[in-house]
Amino acid sequence: MEKLRKHSEDNFKEELEELIKQETNKIPTNWKMSPKSVLTYLLGGKLKNGFEVSPKYIGDKRLMEIAVATLTTERALLLYGIPGTGKSWVSEHLSAAISGDSTMLVQGTAGTSEEAIRYGWNYAQLLAKGPSEDALVDTPVMRGMQQGKIVRIEELTRVPAEVQDTLITILSEKAMPIPELNMEIAAVKGFNVIATANNRDKGVNELSGALKRRFNTVILPVPATEKEELNIVQTRVASMAKALDLPVESGSLEKIKKLITIFRELRSGETVDGKQILKSPSGTLSTAEVISVVNQGLALSAHFGDGQLSSEDLAAGLVGAIVKDPIQDAIVWKEYLDTVMKKRKNFKDIYLACREML
Repeated sequence: MEKLRKHSEDNFKEELEELIKQETNKIPTNWKMSPKSVLTYLLGGKLKNGFEVSPKYIGDKRLMEIAVATLTTERALLLYGIPGTGKSWVSEHLSAAISGDSTMLVQGTAGTSEEAIRYGWNYAQLLAKGPSEDALVDTPVMRGMQQGKIVRIEELTRVPAEVQDTLITILSEKAMPIPELNMEIAAVKGFNVIATANNRDKGVNELSGALKRRFNTVILPVPATEKEELNIVQTRVASMAKALDLPVESGSLEKIKKLITIFRELRSGETVDGKQILKSPSGTLSTAEVISVVNQGLALSAHFGDGQLSSEDLAAGLVGAIVKDPIQDAIVWKEYLDTVMKKRKNFKDIYLACREML
């Protein structure tokens, strides 16, 4: 049975195997490849034998160098930025390249408990035999420590502060005490943590100073240029469309460019020529939102249209992505439509489609 979503190590298996095969640099203990090869996997490039590695991250090379170098040290890595800047995407690919396994994952939520990070108990075993190693229920963090692998903790700032601080001992001592058994789990070489966090969502819990000191923080910015954002959107849309069996026709490029222009203008609060100040809606309007709108449009065109991505297909998702607050955002959106989009002849089709959605 085919999986709905494959892990990175499965999706890019051929690339990972080729990088390992062509490896000539020193490989850290329990890593699958050298830091240089991890960087090539992330940024893409051509190997000596001519094999092409596709880019997974399009942006500042130095940021990725810092991220990879951090994981060779005893400091953990915190990928920080507004929602939709690719933190989880980078985290997963780093884990896949370094450990060959991106499944050591703790998903942070307001309901994440201490047991999800440290360990839990099989209560049937606990009642029958008392505290024992057999009664322990391990976690991705514990398995990562024992196997020398990278552990991912998503949305760390959504985890309650008292639960966040359970990481302090693990990150500083590289050990997990189990006082009930008078023992500890010691991390083997290769173990490290990649956490992601943002400060824009509601319900964010700031990291304590003690925990922040255990991380090296890399801030992932929004794409610097329209061209960079277009490359990201094209790459991700093609990948996701392939997984969902959605056709991506060549004529969609111009429509995607218009979509990116709309998002960038509303995000920055001014038109691309800098001549008009705009009000920004309450949402983040990230690149991830652009990708979501395009994918939804492709699905509509494939299943309810003629297979050609139309302005009407994009407008359906565009309004929902921008108007998060039905009162304030609706005002901002209508004002943008009438003062900016309406005046642009090449935006007429998408302008009319968006007006019909109001």
